[in-house]
Amino acid sequence: MNFNNTPAFLLAALFILASCKPPVQERPEVPGATVNRSLIETNQYIRERHREHIMAFADRAGWDMTETSTGLWYEMLDRGSGPAVEKDKLVVYTYQTRLLNGNVCYAAGRKEPKKIISGKGNIESGLEEGLRLMREGGKARFLVPPYLAHGNFGDGQCIPGSAVLLITAEVLEVKR
Repeated sequence: MNFNNTPAFLLAALFILASCKPPVQERPEVPGATVNRSLIETNQYIRERHREHIMAFADRAGWDMTETSTGLWYEMLDRGSGPAVEKDKLVVYTYQTRLLNGNVCYAAGRKEPKKIISGKGNIESGLEEGLRLMREGGKARFLVPPYLAHGNFGDGQCIPGSAVLLITAEVLEVKR
């Protein structure tokens, strides 16, 4: 092969490659502010629906629950008198996680309690928030909306998507 006309050969090759490029499809422009507002309104609607569902459930059960700013609902059954659960402390606790239909999903009892370092993000954010309201010896129940637990998709095992969870917990020990 003779490459005496290399620049012409390269130009021809580039022209062929450039002409093989598929046409660009134009997308209708959607202003970012409109999309953001739509997402915010949708999330607010979903959060409000979960809030109404939780309030109705707690009311039917006769529970006197309090809502936090994040949307976690809790009722302290026993405040406890030991050290408070704080970030970076070892927390030993029992718990039972149920669906609102009563099905038990997960549990850890006194024989094999759960141990975590508070604030490390290794449990549902709603349960973490609830434990931080407690002290050693305390008992509480929590109604945890999906966005503070397993979200729209569940955990792939026993918690379905968009499930509100009822978690009862008892803090057995808080250590540094």
